[in-house]
Amino acid sequence: MSKHLHFIGICGTAMGSTAVAMRQLGYTISGSDEKVYPPMSDVLREAGITVTEGYQGSNLPAQADLFVVGNAISRGNEELEVMLERRLPYTSMAEMLRREVIQGKRSFVISGTHGKTTTTTMLSWILEHAGRNPGYMIGGVPENFATGARFNHSEFFVIEGDEYDTAYFDKRSKFLHYLPECAVINNIEFDHADIFRDLDDIRLTFQRLLNSVPRNGLVLLNGDDANCLSLKSYALTLKVGLGSACDEVIAITSADPESTSFTLNGVAFTVPMIGEFNVRNAAMCICAARHAGLSDEEIRSGLASFRGVRRRQTVRAEVNGITIIDDFGHHPTAIRETLRGFRQKFPGRRLWAIFEPRSNTSRRNVLQAELIEALKEADGSIVAAVANPEKVAAEQRLDVNAVAASVLASGKPCFHEANTQAILARLKDQTQPGDVIIIFSNGGFDGIHSKLAEVLE
Repeated sequence: MSKHLHFIGICGTAMGSTAVAMRQLGYTISGSDEKVYPPMSDVLREAGITVTEGYQGSNLPAQADLFVVGNAISRGNEELEVMLERRLPYTSMAEMLRREVIQGKRSFVISGTHGKTTTTTMLSWILEHAGRNPGYMIGGVPENFATGARFNHSEFFVIEGDEYDTAYFDKRSKFLHYLPECAVINNIEFDHADIFRDLDDIRLTFQRLLNSVPRNGLVLLNGDDANCLSLKSYALTLKVGLGSACDEVIAITSADPESTSFTLNGVAFTVPMIGEFNVRNAAMCICAARHAGLSDEEIRSGLASFRGVRRRQTVRAEVNGITIIDDFGHHPTAIRETLRGFRQKFPGRRLWAIFEPRSNTSRRNVLQAELIEALKEADGSIVAAVANPEKVAAEQRLDVNAVAASVLASGKPCFHEANTQAILARLKDQTQPGDVIIIFSNGGFDGIHSKLAEVLE
């Protein structure tokens, strides 16, 4: 008889994808959420999973073997309170994955402040294309796969290693549950200002990740990142980067609007993506795939057919010669590197950066100076109002007017607009055929992409 898992907070992206993948693995799944709406509600229904709207004690099935408590659930939630009163067995999603999915497999954990989703998807696809049929867990929508998660009986499991905390009762980073045989750290910067005190606090959690890699495993570090190089490991450690002191040295050999060619210690590869960041992601995947036993020819073939991740540099519309692009970037480094990559893809065209401060870090002023420098990479930019400003103390809040004034003082047009309508009006007035508008947000941004296409018509 299959185990019955009940998910409290089942409609979150990761929780929902996990629930569907567990259902496909043969588990009985039920769940509840207060926000039951498409697309996740449709995905769950099509998978045959019953979802109850609202949190209440009566949702708790008497026959469930384990209750999975989502990261967004906190004390005071009625369903959680009744579960605790009844002393029912519960765990976090990350720990459930460890026990039910990852244990005994060759686990490849992809971590870092930037590039996790793309690198996880790329490595999963390289293994899939080579016939290795990996299980995977991706924190986004992969273009090469039908779903963001697949759990199976393959020896390989690739998972996006998030440094964010696990649950209200477990404040450790999620990736500390994932039993890595191979751990990739793309880069380390300050982020998640709501849960980490400072950069040292973040470095500590990445060091704990490396402490969980067995001595016969593999650690792949960004060899050009001082924060990565400060970490120690008992496992074989390879530094991957452009610097001559790296163990695996990247050299970019050519670039065109759709792809970038490079060598890794003299061996040639091409990735159908733009920018130095994506070359670094690919180099990490090459080293990890070699560790998994793939040949360079198998890796090249997988890279050639990789299609990326939705909301990472995704073209949403072409209107009267103006290109509208959606990107998930919300950290200044990601914004800067994405803009530099688009210089490669759209040579000679004006780039506009539209930024919504929505994440817990970007709403704060802790990286305000870095954001100003990132926006200077664009030919023009607009900064939206801080989302949910009441959740950040005034003295800690991003000063959007100061950001706009500082970028403007450098000689680049930059505006702060208070709402979507004002942003649309500004873009209609300022843009011209040939321009490229990149919209940076980790949320829906009031449906601005489709609204902008209509306005520019």
